[in-house]
Amino acid sequence: MPEQFQIEPMGDHDYLVRARYSGGVIESRFQASPAVVGELDAAEADEQQVIEETALYLAERQPVMDLPPLVDLDDVAAAYGDHYIKEMSQRLTGS
Repeated sequence: MPEQFQIEPMGDHDYLVRARYSGGVIESRFQASPAVVGELDAAEADEQQVIEETALYLAERQPVMDLPPLVDLDDVAAAYGDHYIKEMSQRLTGS
């Protein structure tokens, strides 16, 4: 897992996420669904924090090189269900 991701805001809830891994660099576009961000109950967290934590969450579950070119938070929430929402809420609120 990379130590950190570089997150670049692209506007309109889109972010470019870059990470280095042993074989090179990956780039994925993440879309921050306002509905999912709102569901996280993380008023103090901004979208960029949500994107960074989501990238880390995914990297804990799959090789970074396997991240798709487009990651929509709606799709992540659908794939991981309540576990994603609960864990992200905890990460973002520090509880």
